[in-house]
Amino acid sequence: MHKYLALFVVCFLAFNAKAQDTLKAVEIKTDSKSIKKSYRKVTNTATMTSKELLKAACCNLAESFETNPSIDVNFSDALTGTKQIKMLGLTSPYLVITEENIPSVRGASQAYGMSFTPGTWVESIQITKGAGSVVNGFESISGQINTELLKPANDIPFFLNAYGSSDSRFELNTHFNTRINDKWSSSLFVHGNARVEKMDKNDDGFMDNPLGKQINVLNRWQYTNAEKGWVSFMNFRYMNDQKQTGEIDFDKNRDKGTTNYWGSEINTERFDFSSKVGYVFPNMPYQSLGFQNAFTSHKQNSYFGLNDYQITQKSWYSNLILNSIIQNTKHRFATGVSFMYDDYNEYVDVPTISRNYDRIDNSVGAFFEYTYDNLDDFSLVAGFRVDKHNRLGLFATPRIHMRYNPWAKGVLRASAGRGKRAANIFAENQQLFASSRVFDILNTKGRIYGLDAEIAWNYGLSFMQGFTVFNKTADVTFDFYRTDFQNQAVVDLYASPQQALFYNGNSYANSLQVEFNIELAHHLDFKTAYKYYDINTDYISGSAERPLQAKHRYFANIAYETHIVEKGRQWKVDFTYNWLGKQKLPTTASNPVIDQMPDYSPSFSLMNAQITRTFSSTFEMYTGVENLGNYQQEKAILGNENPFGTNFDTSIVYAPVFGRMFYAGLRFKIK
Repeated sequence: MHKYLALFVVCFLAFNAKAQDTLKAVEIKTDSKSIKKSYRKVTNTATMTSKELLKAACCNLAESFETNPSIDVNFSDALTGTKQIKMLGLTSPYLVITEENIPSVRGASQAYGMSFTPGTWVESIQITKGAGSVVNGFESISGQINTELLKPANDIPFFLNAYGSSDSRFELNTHFNTRINDKWSSSLFVHGNARVEKMDKNDDGFMDNPLGKQINVLNRWQYTNAEKGWVSFMNFRYMNDQKQTGEIDFDKNRDKGTTNYWGSEINTERFDFSSKVGYVFPNMPYQSLGFQNAFTSHKQNSYFGLNDYQITQKSWYSNLILNSIIQNTKHRFATGVSFMYDDYNEYVDVPTISRNYDRIDNSVGAFFEYTYDNLDDFSLVAGFRVDKHNRLGLFATPRIHMRYNPWAKGVLRASAGRGKRAANIFAENQQLFASSRVFDILNTKGRIYGLDAEIAWNYGLSFMQGFTVFNKTADVTFDFYRTDFQNQAVVDLYASPQQALFYNGNSYANSLQVEFNIELAHHLDFKTAYKYYDINTDYISGSAERPLQAKHRYFANIAYETHIVEKGRQWKVDFTYNWLGKQKLPTTASNPVIDQMPDYSPSFSLMNAQITRTFSSTFEMYTGVENLGNYQQEKAILGNENPFGTNFDTSIVYAPVFGRMFYAGLRFKIK
């Protein structure tokens, strides 16, 4: 009995604060699927397993979604190589990004934080569309991405991954794991990467990707006492990341702070500690208590040409959660209190702005979430939380999710909820620093850079139907979500190509996705999706569609595996196709003709492919190519011939800059 109690706690801590929902969802899934969906889970959640993560060169978390149709992956600028993700047409700040349900990418880390989690550390990723659970806070607007790391109690003793690519990027990952006794286990993850050569394949005088190096070390501890019903995790992590980008001839020791050549450095140092403790009451297996704590110190020193940006954030997060039932397991609830503290030291030195934006954010809140499940075809989760924030004030956050199964393998879901957040306008828009734009904050009476808090409502409907075609399993999903911003921190690039305006305004985002998945043959899977976005913002110049967002996108992926033969030998082949329709571009009409761009980008296609050869259960090699068709944005940097002039801009990026990229790697295990 006790071992099942311990399992209950592990699932509670690792997957969701509502452990019983999670366990129920897991029961209907099969191990063969690389992306798992549930007909019984209340929220619209898809789980990417480690099998899915191995299908592409996902060297870090930001690069892990190339084979997932729910997430859009774009480059944020023409210099840093940073990939930006979007869901429901909204950028990552409107997502709650957590690591084992503890906030991980927020505040100062919004621009580059997703590149700080190596892909080999990840066990699975849960992607939830729409308003999330009130247990996880009040900031979620478009959804949640939760990353589960490998667990010390279940990991293998040793793992090695080596990777190299044609853009001179090299990576090495090593995992060491030991089981100390029947209760304690520990893992040590060591990651290093470097890009060592300057490349300029589009001949614009600027590096296509930055030089850089990163060291990233994580030590995890897990304690499990099945007899007493206790389980706990502790993480200690240090990361140091250095990037240099700019003109090919830029020398940081010679040219920094001068107008000899344009260059940039972005250096980040980060320390994290987190702990999670869970307890299941021995005589009440339906009742559990969880306590989450995390401390983060994040420091970024950076300059972009003559623009300077420095930010330090020290954060503390605590969340105490009680799960129990009301009379029987049809009626469950989660309740608790949470606390968050952020100490920011921020310095901005750009044209028209040269000042500190030091501040402290703190909030304390209480939540209650009720779950009803008739154990058959209907379930409902209704949550409510109240928070007191020193700058956002006292406010309430209601959210609701419903699930109904009208017939076999059919599930209809609906959700609605409110989110509120303080926009970190500089940390979230660092791509604009690599330009000659003049920054101007038009509002001055608000408490967040002069702006008011962002407030939005998200509503969603989803229907999934599973069926068989010629005895092959298939499913089709229709998702529609709408986000209404009652107040948004608008970044206006339409006013002038020499300006970036920040002010409060209204907007909406409609997202429609139709997805179809089928097992064409044994070990041959095909998935495809069409997405339509209607995103509009009220700018000073009038209502207009959001720039750098394709209204139409098409996705297809085909994956094939041979049968496993003697000693575990196997071939795996994966191919992904993305088509992006035209995108509205920020205005450049007042620039000289050579530095103008059209009103809309052309549509284009991207193709990625990978082949993996497994030689045994402990050794495999892989090779692949990204951007197989070698599509490159024709002019990625405006004003590249005079980067200290008034027309310089590296932020209008709608397509790849580097072109075709080949890579290869190996994985070795000791079991």
